[in-house]
Amino acid sequence: MAQSPIARPLIETLHRVRRSTGVPLAFAGTIESGARLRLNHFAGNTVGALDRVLIDVGHGLGGRVVEVGRPMVVDDYRRTSSITHRYDAVIASEGLRAMAAAPVVVDRKTVAVLYAALRTADPIGDRTKDCLADEARAVEQRIVAARAVVSSDRLPSEAAVLRDRICGAYAQLRTLARTLDDPSTAATITQISKSLLGDQQVHVERDLTAREIDVLALAALGHPNAQIGQLLGLQTETVKGYMKDAMRKLHAHTRLEAVVRARRLGALP
Repeated sequence: MAQSPIARPLIETLHRVRRSTGVPLAFAGTIESGARLRLNHFAGNTVGALDRVLIDVGHGLGGRVVEVGRPMVVDDYRRTSSITHRYDAVIASEGLRAMAAAPVVVDRKTVAVLYAALRTADPIGDRTKDCLADEARAVEQRIVAARAVVSSDRLPSEAAVLRDRICGAYAQLRTLARTLDDPSTAATITQISKSLLGDQQVHVERDLTAREIDVLALAALGHPNAQIGQLLGLQTETVKGYMKDAMRKLHAHTRLEAVVRARRLGALP
């Protein structure tokens, strides 16, 4: 059976969540017809009790996240009063205790939910919560980008793929220029990267800094903040700061909107 377009981004994301946070189990569910959440992707040790379980909206942690449309955390799943306990049996079978969940929202509708789970009642830390939220945003962007490739009212597939390649080369060239000790070579590479923008250049009134454009260029490729930080040699919190400033200057409410507006202004290819 062929994988759905959302499957690969979710699987890659779950493995990143585990590597970044150290949680023993990360998993995800996707919304099926009838607006029920099907748990179907897992990274980490599992006995299989959760596999293919259907979650009703409003019930359990995932169903509650779908209902409210925002991330939630419970320090002990079976003892908390903030969710219903319809699924306690399967949670107990997996031995899960503290859990966090974040919705993946596209076109104002939740299409999937990401989870990070511990087998202890230790509190879920801010690092895990932030990582899960960042990864959810990155999945949203990848889904929208994938839809743009096949959408008949946007670029033809070949043109969209070519633009993604150009954007990737642009981000790599900007990153490479910052790692070189030779100013002359770095300046040449920077000039090459600018040539990929064509004739249109970013409007000076927007006043985007070089670092903000670096972050936007990598975000345009679907990279979460943690990965952008690794590529640029920055802390995740620093990347968040650059992204927040860029969004403010571009009057954007989301990362994707910031990328789209930056492209329209000529700051990105």
